[in-house]
Amino acid sequence: MPPLPSHESTRSVAPPPPPELSPVPEAPADLAAREAAADRAALAQGTEESVAARLDHSASLSPLAPLSVPVFRMLWLTWVAANTCMWMNDVAAAWLMTTLTTSPILVALVQSASTLPVFLLGLPSGALADILDRRRYFIATQFWVAAVALVLCVAIMAGGMTAPLLLALTFANGIGLAMRWPVFAAIVPELVSRPQLPAALALNGVAMNASRIIGPLLAGAIIASAGSAWVFVLNAVLSVISGLVIMRWKRTHVPSPLGREKLPSAMRVGLQFVRQSPSMRAVLWRISIFFLHATALLALLPLLARGLEGGGAGTFTLLLASMGAGAITAAMFLPRLRQAMARDVLVIRGTLLQAAATGVMAVAPNVYVAVPAMFVAGMAWITTANSLSVSAQLALPNWVRARGMSIYQMAIMGSTALGAAVWGQVATVSDVHASLGIAAGTGVVAMLLVQRLVADRSMEEDLSPSRAFQAPVADVPPGAGHLVVTIEYFIDPARAAEFRAAMQESRRSRLRQGALGWQLLHDISQPARYVERIEDESWTEHLRRFDRVTASDVALRDRKLAFHVGDAPPRVTRWTVEP
Repeated sequence: MPPLPSHESTRSVAPPPPPELSPVPEAPADLAAREAAADRAALAQGTEESVAARLDHSASLSPLAPLSVPVFRMLWLTWVAANTCMWMNDVAAAWLMTTLTTSPILVALVQSASTLPVFLLGLPSGALADILDRRRYFIATQFWVAAVALVLCVAIMAGGMTAPLLLALTFANGIGLAMRWPVFAAIVPELVSRPQLPAALALNGVAMNASRIIGPLLAGAIIASAGSAWVFVLNAVLSVISGLVIMRWKRTHVPSPLGREKLPSAMRVGLQFVRQSPSMRAVLWRISIFFLHATALLALLPLLARGLEGGGAGTFTLLLASMGAGAITAAMFLPRLRQAMARDVLVIRGTLLQAAATGVMAVAPNVYVAVPAMFVAGMAWITTANSLSVSAQLALPNWVRARGMSIYQMAIMGSTALGAAVWGQVATVSDVHASLGIAAGTGVVAMLLVQRLVADRSMEEDLSPSRAFQAPVADVPPGAGHLVVTIEYFIDPARAAEFRAAMQESRRSRLRQGALGWQLLHDISQPARYVERIEDESWTEHLRRFDRVTASDVALRDRKLAFHVGDAPPRVTRWTVEP
């Protein structure tokens, strides 16, 4: 194999230096000592490297194993409290709106005001969670929600609450939810080892479903005994307590020596990573298809409850509780299921089980049939969602995790909103039972097609960080403006097709790291000469790409070098684009 190309091994910004200026390799003992020290430092800092260093393949696969980690247990309890507050707020706001107006549209807009910020602000929130101190950002979300709850209860007690003000404050509370979800999703892999990650994510699902039961019941009891204002008082108190608990977490934030990314650039890179990641694209297709069809059951559940024998508000609550109980029960068995089946198998079987439960609900005559069906639906729901959430987490390196998970959440919210509208319209032109039957059948067919057409390559890539590429150093760093890197390869024409295929993977790798553009140029006069052209937003953004290199990128570099002929390494030149 020829020597390493200069863009990945030298510390020069000009054309490659002569061989005598190349860095001298470290002695094995020195290198081992330095790497051990780096591992110990990473462990203390709580970075993604610390997670890898703490991998314990003999770790218990108990569904409650992550709760043995003190920090995870502490933050998980705050997550339970936060989600309970969310459900309490939604119930209290919806009930309060009925006392302020009789307009159906204003009552319905309470739900829209609560969930719309999660869809609109998911990506900016994920970008902020990646570029700021995640601990402080998480604390800020709790105090934001507490402040909104405090304003709500003051406005109610002062007699100044109106329907528009309630919608505005509900939207403000939704902003807190949009800020909170991506940062917590990004924090979880820092807290537990990789073998415990699926169980930790399942426990997050337990928290969501338990709070779905506890929150409305608690809010209803408080409203009946003391009034809506006291629900918001309790929300404020719980949010402040949660923020104070998070402050006990001693996570050390290690700021980048290159400074913070700009928010627009961070958002662009997040979208770009997901678009260029086959694994994330596969996950997003699967989760979107699942929620697009599975949401028919929840969207039409009030009408189903009313149509059952003796159905009413109590029946609706019972069916929701049954679904939550099914989800909690299934979470306890997920470790064994993951051992017995691959993730794709779990996804398709979870989809089949969800479709079967939906079909039973379409013809259920009474609660004796409906309750078990909803219990099974809850089991299928968490099994499928957890499997896909684990796939998403494993497809994302730490530096872009919050952005990637925010896009994942946006896919859930968008497909849920679209599914509710679609199946509601189908029920309008036919009936509820026909709509559920169609949703069940088409959901299975669509998932089978996606499983076949959109490959999940999550197990083929090693996204652990690598320091194999050395960032270049310029005596006088370039000023503002784009930076262009050209890498010149000489390839045996007989292997040109193989080389082009490898370079398409290089394109995905460069763009996932944040490059603005990529091209492969072929010299007409010299058929063996190819030039890879990468464009970066600036010199600083060019340097950031070296911090984002993974073991998979290193393996790809070695594959590309295997095609290069000649004793000299590929020639690298860096150019600044003049205004």
